Amino acid sequence: MWKKLFRLDKKVLVIVSLFVGIVGTVATAETLSYTDSPQFCSNCHIMNEAHDSFAASTHANVACNDCHLPHDNVVNKLVYKAKAGMTHVYFNTLGSEKIPKVLHATTASKNVINENCISCHEATVRHISHDAKENCFSCHRDVPHGKATFKTKEFYEQLPSGTLLNRKGGF
Repeated sequence: MWKKLFRLDKKVLVIVSLFVGIVGTVATAETLSYTDSPQFCSNCHIMNEAHDSFAASTHANVACNDCHLPHDNVVNKLVYKAKAGMTHVYFNTLGSEKIPKVLHATTASKNVINENCISCHEATVRHISHDAKENCFSCHRDVPHGKATFKTKEFYEQLPSGTLLNRKGGF
């Protein structure tokens, strides 16, 4: 087979190789783009409420992975995306009985989400004291998923009066 391949006209071989490379690149880019979209994320039934609350929020025009994946470099983003994707595949197939009723971000996810909040809202963060809590969503927990039913009662408990002032960030 290899002998037949090498007997082909080199121009044809180059053209076919370029075509296959272009089609492969476009297919990969489209697949990666689709897997960043809210439509893809809402395919799993566990994400229906999260998607619906997101779609009704002020952040509905951004992709899920704009917040939920690191953006410091492409390799880190793809590795993180692959690990998260494999976890989701496992839980939605073999581990479906282990899916919790209330979804909570892991420590790694919280760090990524917080970094992305700061990155997108850098101009605001630069001009306002935000040292009251360890992360953005401690105060801004209704953004972008709103008051969805998948959040626990404790999620909405009000902080004791003066907590923010004691931590130097509130008014």
